[in-house]
Amino acid sequence: MAAGEFAVDGAVVDYRTNMNMPPEMAAMSAQFCAAVSMMLNTLAVALPHLTPMKWAPQQGWAYSGRDMTVAVGGRVAVFIKTEKADFNKLFQVLVGDTALSPS
Repeated sequence: MAAGEFAVDGAVVDYRTNMNMPPEMAAMSAQFCAAVSMMLNTLAVALPHLTPMKWAPQQGWAYSGRDMTVAVGGRVAVFIKTEKADFNKLFQVLVGDTALSPS
């Protein structure tokens, strides 16, 4: 439905959509994605102090609500209807082989 790139500060770098997404909604989405990514980067740095599991560097994240899903890899976000979301394919495209390879 929509895909875009956002800056670390939450600014829209570029976006494309096949739905009615005004620039204001793209800007809000970019800010949301940047804020969540920053929070998860902070968590990834903190978790190794609590567990031997490797959490960093962050490669991507996803959120699914009732109808919509957002998947993020780096600074690229894809918004898709949840019923059509294939997380393996999304993360393969967003972060490449590192998303599916065992550690």
